[in-house]
Amino acid sequence: MPAVTVPDLLVLPRVPTPDRDREASRPVVSVTTAPSGLEGEGFPVRRAFAGVDLADLDPFVHMDQMGEVEYAPGEPRGTPWHPHRGFETVTYMIDGTFRHRDSTGGGGLISNGATQWMTAGAGILHIEQPPEELVASGGLFHGIQLWVNLPAAQKWVPPRYQDIGASRVTLMASADGASLVRVIAGEVAGRSGPGITHTPIAVVHATIAPDAVLELPWRRDFNALVYVLAGRGTVGERRAPIQGGQLAVLGRGDFVTVAAARDQESRAPELELLVLGGEPIREPVAAYGPFVMNRRDELVQAFEDYRAGRLGTVPAGQIGG
Repeated sequence: MPAVTVPDLLVLPRVPTPDRDREASRPVVSVTTAPSGLEGEGFPVRRAFAGVDLADLDPFVHMDQMGEVEYAPGEPRGTPWHPHRGFETVTYMIDGTFRHRDSTGGGGLISNGATQWMTAGAGILHIEQPPEELVASGGLFHGIQLWVNLPAAQKWVPPRYQDIGASRVTLMASADGASLVRVIAGEVAGRSGPGITHTPIAVVHATIAPDAVLELPWRRDFNALVYVLAGRGTVGERRAPIQGGQLAVLGRGDFVTVAAARDQESRAPELELLVLGGEPIREPVAAYGPFVMNRRDELVQAFEDYRAGRLGTVPAGQIGG
């Protein structure tokens, strides 16, 4: 799980130690296990938010862990052309390479720590596929796709695409120098990630060494979620057990506490996790398939607009991908 690494964590800016006289660790509200499924043309995913109330996820609505899977030659798969409206998709590649194209002309390759951020807004068509060379060779594939809701006033913004290279991710070390913190979006401990968001959020990928503890400052007005990509550990000061494929919903507080178990599996020697949260939108959500709106009639309109070609058209020569 390379994503972005550095040879010496001690040269990085440090995350400050919480002031326990004035600040509280966020308690654990729930821990759920993500079920497995298939997406697009058949690549395996884990539905990270399954079984969690939307009110606890707000402003997020959906997240898939794509892989981790080792493809044989000819096996890598993606998605066909499909529409979106009313939210933003964030695709973060940890291992492997994906190619994104959309009806506005945006797109490119994302690999090993890079992120593509697509604001669907008023409507867009896009496709995500492994490049031809990866299909031919096979290889490791592991990533995350996160759906970020847009408030009603911004659901009709023009579509936008952001290509965030791995080198642009903001890096910090934990206070004890044993954890690597990658800030992809939002502001954490006074440092901002490169993702430009309509909805105020923060997204962090952290790697915690065995037997180490990460205490991460978190905006009090944001919700907080911890999803484990690989490894074992605990979350919260009461040390609720958590492992790969599990999501912890946290309550109110000033910082997130996560600890890595002393003994880890050889294929996942450290605790790898996402910490994410944002300012709740607190609006009705009507979601179905590729659309996230506020009312059912807006969903009906989205499907009608898609069938009428009003969400964009596939660029010439790319109908079949």
